[in-house]
Amino acid sequence: MTSDSLYALPRFCRSGDAALTIEVGDGIDADVNARVVDLDRALTGRALPGIVEIVPTYRTLLVCFDPTVLSRRTVEAEVMSLWPPVKPKGQIHRRWTVPVAYGGDNGMDLDWLAERLDTTTDDIVARHSAAEYRVYMIGFMPGFAYLGGLDPRLHVDRRPEPRLVTPPCSVSVGGQQAAIAPPLAAPSGWHMLGRTPVRSYDPRRTHEAFLFCAGDLIRFRPIGVAEFAALERAADAGEIIAEKEEVEV
Repeated sequence: MTSDSLYALPRFCRSGDAALTIEVGDGIDADVNARVVDLDRALTGRALPGIVEIVPTYRTLLVCFDPTVLSRRTVEAEVMSLWPPVKPKGQIHRRWTVPVAYGGDNGMDLDWLAERLDTTTDDIVARHSAAEYRVYMIGFMPGFAYLGGLDPRLHVDRRPEPRLVTPPCSVSVGGQQAAIAPPLAAPSGWHMLGRTPVRSYDPRRTHEAFLFCAGDLIRFRPIGVAEFAALERAADAGEIIAEKEEVEV
């Protein structure tokens, strides 16, 4: 069964002279995002000369191309020849387990969220770490992972006044989404529940500088401050400390 949010046919939107946006559906929806990822995989497999970059998002695929080599109409024709993109049988996804130190200085909004939802901080941590999330897209900052799959009981409006600076590697929630920030301080209107020592982006890594990609699965594992400090030292030394497994879905 597929989502009602999927379009029967792709919609093409010009994005300047050297890019094309392809809409495959509407809304924050796992089936829509899965089709984006499948189309990304299929189009990447064609290896068309002139394609510069392909960027998957929640519901669209941005295709950047060299217009002196490839025309927009050719890209559209290739997409239509691939439509609907076929989901590979026995598709393998990467599932990451991400350690998180919740609350205190690492999660300045945890107490507020528990009070707002009339529950305990332990309950918030239990709900947040029990879910399996899907990486919908990477954006906003290098390695910033937007996640779907947040427990509906944790859905809450974003802050009315965004913070101008939030800590690096924050783990946060906002609306119906969750997120993992890279090791960069940044403004945010999301609610900070904790921090992870995992570097979702590290330009020093020659392999997997960007750790996560659209379609990956994420689980959170609560840790204490002592383990956080130890793992942070390992991450500072360049280790990829998130645990990875490959699962068939």
